[in-house]
This record gives sequence, structure tokens and C-alpha cells, in this order.
Amino acid sequence: MSFKIAFVGAGSIGFTRTLLCDLLSVPEFQDCEVAFTDINQNNLDMVTRLCQRDIDSNGLKIKIKATQDRREAFEGAKYIVSCVRIGLLEGFETDIRIPLKYGIDQCVGDTLCAGGIMYGQRGVAATLDFCKDIREVCEKDALFLNYANPNAMLTWAANHYGKVNTIGLCHGVEGGHWQISDALGLPMNEVDIICAGINHQTWYIQVKHKGEDLTGKILEAFEKHPVYSKTEKVRIDMLKRFGYYSTESNGHLSEYVSWYRKRPGEINDWIDLSSWINGETGGYLRVCTEGRNWFESDFPNWLKADPKKYDGTQRSSEHGAKIIEGLETGRVYRGHFNVVNNGCITNLDDDAIVEVPGYADANGINIPKVGKLPLGCAAVCAQSINVQRLAVEAAVHADRNLLIQAMMLDPLTGAVCNTYEIEQMTDEMLAAGERWLPQYAGSGEIERAKVRLQNPKVQVKEGYEGAARLHTKTVEEMKADREAATKNAAEADKAKKD
Repeated sequence: MSFKIAFVGAGSIGFTRTLLCDLLSVPEFQDCEVAFTDINQNNLDMVTRLCQRDIDSNGLKIKIKATQDRREAFEGAKYIVSCVRIGLLEGFETDIRIPLKYGIDQCVGDTLCAGGIMYGQRGVAATLDFCKDIREVCEKDALFLNYANPNAMLTWAANHYGKVNTIGLCHGVEGGHWQISDALGLPMNEVDIICAGINHQTWYIQVKHKGEDLTGKILEAFEKHPVYSKTEKVRIDMLKRFGYYSTESNGHLSEYVSWYRKRPGEINDWIDLSSWINGETGGYLRVCTEGRNWFESDFPNWLKADPKKYDGTQRSSEHGAKIIEGLETGRVYRGHFNVVNNGCITNLDDDAIVEVPGYADANGINIPKVGKLPLGCAAVCAQSINVQRLAVEAAVHADRNLLIQAMMLDPLTGAVCNTYEIEQMTDEMLAAGERWLPQYAGSGEIERAKVRLQNPKVQVKEGYEGAARLHTKTVEEMKADREAATKNAAEADKAKKD
């Protein structure tokens, strides 16, 4: 089978190489056409060299087309994979640093909360550019597989405004599935789950083992677990209050709701610093910064390491290649996909992007109807959906008022800040992100924000580092544990179960 797949944001350290290995581990796909594109030539070159070496070592004839010309990379593609980070780490740093000045302490800041909302403003603008190119130069009815965050917002914009068939993909469901199986002391392949909700706030509404419903036994299992009882306090508390376990990590979940990070003195009661993903202030930014620096400095050693094998033994649990395999070969794949709701979850809005069970096979991607979510779970999701909708509309129309409303309605941002603080913070984030926000620059909103910032109305905490900020290691410090640094760099794009 021959088709073309294009990767945008191909300079991503972990995702691109992992997904390409997954794809080329399918025997039928070992003569497909591969194109990489990225705005960072250096990272594009490094990832291309690694991936081409993998291809060559497996005896395949594929030659990667690597180019900074996105339309050239997209030309004739049947599948397009996005793993971009718009604004790179420089933009990401402002998503964490500026909200901290206003007391908003985020662990990740790439999905909801102040950081995720502003990340969405950058990402929506870029995604709509991608969609224009997909409509114009890709194969007709090409499928856009979006891994980029904020996943729901970008998938929403691509489907509703980009007019491109788009599926959002995330590995959070698999990570929680593994945890639940581990807590129950059962093999993962024997535990059957149904998850439904929205990306990063999806709920395990059914957990069965050999026909027995174990959903009601999960709380006790987590509370008694020697590790999870310490590392997953937020998730356990949500499980206790709402009756269902949530897909997302302790740190991620803590910033999506209003209860766990609004008082600095209480944050450490809910998090654990054994891993960044359990709640560290700015933890993902630290990991990404360390990972990128290590990859760039240690790259010659990556080329000396063993190449990946395309024999199936190193295939990951990511959805992308499995969906393509189902569509192209007819082998049925069951996973959890982010799609336009369209009545799948009956007590969430039809236009929202929901994360639900789905099937990929020769008949296409099919989404069965879930029905109603439990009332409390639906209410948590609905609050976030309103933020997402406002943020998407703000990004598409460069509407500062809608952007401020999204910030106000965001659970954690609204719990920490008053309206004057939110307004000033939004102006500051707009001004800081000017180079990545062409729609706002074109509307004049950024120039007006800069003028307002000359006479600030509220005092901020300059230099505030948050409740649980850890030191970002230098390359020299990371050399003390080369193995850990390399592992971290490979996971810096969250290319792992989280």
C-alpha cells in the first residue's frame, strides 16, 4: 500500500520518531511516502537524520522529504499529523511566567487555565493555516490527525472553521487504563474500559474484568495503593467526589478545576514532586527545556545508539498509526478519539469536541453513541467546554472581549483572580505573544494592550516562582545522569503515558 503521510512540527523530539516507527512497523506501509516539515531547520535536520537512519537500518527504500515549505510537504498527502508547539519554548515560558505574577500556579498550562487558553490563541491561528493548505494541496478528503495541544480547541477549530476532517489524539486514556489495572492487580489486557468526556477530562465510566463491573472498587484500590495514594491525591479526591476516575495526571487535573491550586499554602497538600507530572509548578516547561537542551547538545550520541526496529517489538500505544492501519487494511482498531460530539454524549453540547470510544476499519472511523455522562462528570466537562468555545471564537475572530471572558470562566483563573487582574494579565499575555498572534496584531488589539499596560491597574508578584518550582538543570548538571537525561529528552513532547 502506497500513500503519503506528512508530519508538521516534525522537529518534535519524541513524537515524530515514535509515530514513524509505529507506522513503518506495519508491513503493508513499508513503501509509503514520508514528508517532514518544521519551522526550526536545526531540529528538522536532527530528527530527519535519526529517522532516516532508522529507515535505512531496517532495509527500507523510503527517503524522507524534509522541507520548511509546508505546502511542499503536504502536496498529495493522504494523512497529516500535527505535533506542533506554536511559540516553541519561548512562548510556553510566557504561558507559565505571566500567570504566576497574578498568582495562577500551573503545572502544565497547555490545555486549560490561563496558559492553555493563550496557547490556544497561537495554535488556532496556525491550525487554520494548516487547514487551508490541506484543502488546497493534499489528497481529497485527507485526514488530519491532531496531537497538538490544546487538543480540543485545535480540533474544534480545524473541524468547524478549517473545514478539514480532523481527529484529535491523546494517550491519557491508555495511561489511566494502565493505572487502574495496576491498582486492581489485574493484567491490563483483561480490564475492559469505556471512557467518555472531553480531552484531559475523560471519565472511566465503566471498568470490567471478565464481565464483572469493578467501577465501584476503584476508589478503595487507589486509596490503598502504596504509590498512587501519594502521587494521585487530586485524582483520588475527584474519584471520591464524582464517583469516576479521570484520565489526566494529578498535575494536569489540578489546574483544570478550581479547588486544588487556588491557595499557595495548600498546593503541596495535593501534589507530589517525585515526578513533574504529579503537580510541580511549571513542571512540564522544565522538562521540555531540559529535554530540548540535552537533545541539541547530546545529539551525536543519539546517532551512535541503536536504531529503532520496525519489526513490531518497539511499537508504542499511540493511536495514529493504528487508525491509519485500520483505515487502510481493514483490521479493526478500537480506541478513544477526540471528535465533534454530534449527539454521542447526549448531555454535552453537539458542537463540542468529546473524547469517546471509536472504531477505525475499512468503513472509516465510526463513533458509537455513549448516551448521558453521570451528571457531575458532565457538569465538570460542560464548564471546560464553555471555556474552550470562548477561546476558539476569540482566536478565530481576534476578539479580546471573548478572550477575557474565557479567562474569567476558566475554573482556576477565576478562583485566583478578580476581573481587573484577569484583564491586565490578558493584555500582558497578548503583548508577550505578539509574534505568534498575527490575527490580534492585525486587529490592533495588541497595540491597544501595550498602551493600557503603560498604566497598570493592579499590582503583580514580580519574580514569584510558585508553590512548588524546581530548578531547571543545565546540560552540565544533566551529564551526571546521562541515561535519565536521554530518557527525559525522548519524553519531552509528552510522548509517554501521562
